[in-house]
Amino acid sequence: MADWTTIASLATAGGTLVLAVATYASVRSSNRSAQASERALSAAIRPVLVNSKLQDPMEKVGFMDQRWFKVEGGRAIAEATDDAIYLVMSVRNVGPGLAVLDRWHLKIDRATEPVHPPLDEFRRLTRDIYVPPGDVGFWQGAIREVDDPMFAVTKAAIAEGTPLTVDVLYADHEGGQRTITRFGLIPAGEGQQRLCVVSRHWNLDRSNPR
Repeated sequence: MADWTTIASLATAGGTLVLAVATYASVRSSNRSAQASERALSAAIRPVLVNSKLQDPMEKVGFMDQRWFKVEGGRAIAEATDDAIYLVMSVRNVGPGLAVLDRWHLKIDRATEPVHPPLDEFRRLTRDIYVPPGDVGFWQGAIREVDDPMFAVTKAAIAEGTPLTVDVLYADHEGGQRTITRFGLIPAGEGQQRLCVVSRHWNLDRSNPR
């Protein structure tokens, strides 16, 4: 005779197993959907900075000491006085999200290493700079302390026409998707005006694409 108690127990166990498998599959599917939605949202507000085009309009950039510079499209400015180092770049945001510029790092000559400097070596901008999506904007930085280790060497590099490298750290308007873009300020034989070129990007809050 059939042991109906055993059969019922096995049927219950089988049903529970099927329900567990279905729940697991449903949770995994929901997680994948949530991750896909999160990636789509992030992509929709992701900023990407590059150098602007040579035909882009001129930007007029002012500093707190009332020094003003006009930087042309695709160009950068490096000027040194006895009191300050002034750096300006014309940039373009080719991403779909607002770029909020936050910190920067300066290196003398062209940087070729495939890694960015440590984050604790970056200089904080005195104000946030915003570059709209699909539009042209600017970046500016200054060194005002003459006893700063970079002051004398940067002043000499500008006088000698040595290339400069500026790594700019920025994020989206929510403070996420932090990115570092490396710019080269290349002398072009035009006084304080230099060519501005971009060479590399690093993602800090997600894996790099390469």
